[in-house]
Amino acid sequence: MDNHVSHIVVVDDEKDIRDVLADALQQQGYRVTKAANSSELFAAGPSDLAIIDLRLNNEDGLTLAKALRAQSAIPIMMLTGKGDETDIIIGLELAADDYMLKPFNLREFTARVNALLRRSNRLANNSEALSNNETLYRFDDWTLNLSQRTVTRSNGNQPTLTHGEFSLLEALVMSPQRVLSREQLMEKTHGYGSDSQDRTIDVLVVRLRRKIEDNPRVPKLIKTERGIGYRFNTSVTKHSKTES
Repeated sequence: MDNHVSHIVVVDDEKDIRDVLADALQQQGYRVTKAANSSELFAAGPSDLAIIDLRLNNEDGLTLAKALRAQSAIPIMMLTGKGDETDIIIGLELAADDYMLKPFNLREFTARVNALLRRSNRLANNSEALSNNETLYRFDDWTLNLSQRTVTRSNGNQPTLTHGEFSLLEALVMSPQRVLSREQLMEKTHGYGSDSQDRTIDVLVVRLRRKIEDNPRVPKLIKTERGIGYRFNTSVTKHSKTES
């Protein structure tokens, strides 16, 4: 039985906000560390998810998220005020897996955190369960390994995918040649729906194209279906590799 309690770090320079978010998460059963800056974030030790405010005193939340992403694949949620859409998109492009606009409903906040952690934990559990029976999906000249959470090209190239990028690629691979709306992809990758103004999927597609397309500006694998969503434009074959 897995008794692991997820550890979440909340980074915000406003004590009142830190306390409110920490209390809401602790009521969900999580272990929470409150941090006011980057030093306190990295001093908190290993964590399962980080929540980072975009605008910190004397620090840039985007830079902090990018630094964390460089050493960890854990989910990252950005918090930002309304009117910062450009910064939100940049944050998603750099490192983040999700974002929320202040002020927000605490119930929605905890629901999104729960969804990010469920997805992350499921991927980790699948990796452990499939360690002796690897499931491989081959498309074009790439191989997606669900147990190792890797995607490898025939020439050996193995780009590093963030939590969000891997979730998106898995969702696309599981539905080849099918048009998936942005709402469907949000449900598959994040565990909840979204409205038409949510740019999360669009930005994740841009990031993923940069890593698996020969020419991201003229993609051949992830096709845009205007006004609808995206289509994984290639055949996929499933293979199992059993180890003794």
